[in-house]
Amino acid sequence: NKGISKYPKYKSKHKSRSSYRTNNITSTYKGKTYNSISIDLERRIIKLPKLKEVRIRGYRTLKGVIGRIINATVYKEVDKYYVSICVEENKIIDTVIPKKIIGIDLGIKELLTTSDGITVENKKYIEKYEKKIAGLNRWLSRCKAGSKNRYKVKKKLQEVYSKIRNARKYFLHQITRQIVEENDIIVTEALNIHQMVQNKNLSKKIYDASWYELIRHLCYKSKWRGKRYYQIDRYYPSSQECSRCGYRNKELKDLSIRKWECPECHSENERDVNASINIMWEGIKKYIEEKQELQVI
Repeated sequence: NKGISKYPKYKSKHKSRSSYRTNNITSTYKGKTYNSISIDLERRIIKLPKLKEVRIRGYRTLKGVIGRIINATVYKEVDKYYVSICVEENKIIDTVIPKKIIGIDLGIKELLTTSDGITVENKKYIEKYEKKIAGLNRWLSRCKAGSKNRYKVKKKLQEVYSKIRNARKYFLHQITRQIVEENDIIVTEALNIHQMVQNKNLSKKIYDASWYELIRHLCYKSKWRGKRYYQIDRYYPSSQECSRCGYRNKELKDLSIRKWECPECHSENERDVNASINIMWEGIKKYIEEKQELQVI
């Protein structure tokens, strides 16, 4: 009557992902503490309420979980079950004295270009499996609704998407971990991804590049290690300015121009490397401003 409640949502057995969460309950009996959720990575076993002890895979390098377990989320993807554990840990993060800074220019052909001149190729996972996905979708459209064949084809399609998702996740974790471990200040652009995907010609490629996830990983991994992560203004013309003399070439709005010679200092600039160097300089400015503000306070 008050307009607060909404229509009920019913669970479907046809969903590719379903999950449930259970909290860790701690109890004491005869001076001994018991937890409803516990994990033993040496024996490769996790204990969950009602399920008791279940064998697990993954985390081969860890010997145990540090901190207090809050809850566990069990979810199913296609035909595999995963468990995600939320842990509370009291950790003192020491601020690192910056010694190395890196500017990163994000792109589509190359996923990223650094101010050191290093480029990381975009794997283009969707493009790699595009023909297979299209074929399975055509096959799925011919199957009768509710039939066993339709269920089998749908499962195959979900497996392909799961493979793409896991491969992309692993790739992004690899890159971001290396960047954060080797550098103390990381600087990228603040991209308006929501507006950029409105371009129908580039939307699929932008989604496939996963810039948002890449930026998110760099942000939280920098905080964990006591390092600094900055984003420069999205309207800063990093590709148009010469990284040596600061001359602005407005003709470079054309993305097909990959190399150009500066009319002022006559230096040859490669578009993405030049942009990443400019992003790095803007990051240095942000770091200096931050230090000055702290000194004033």
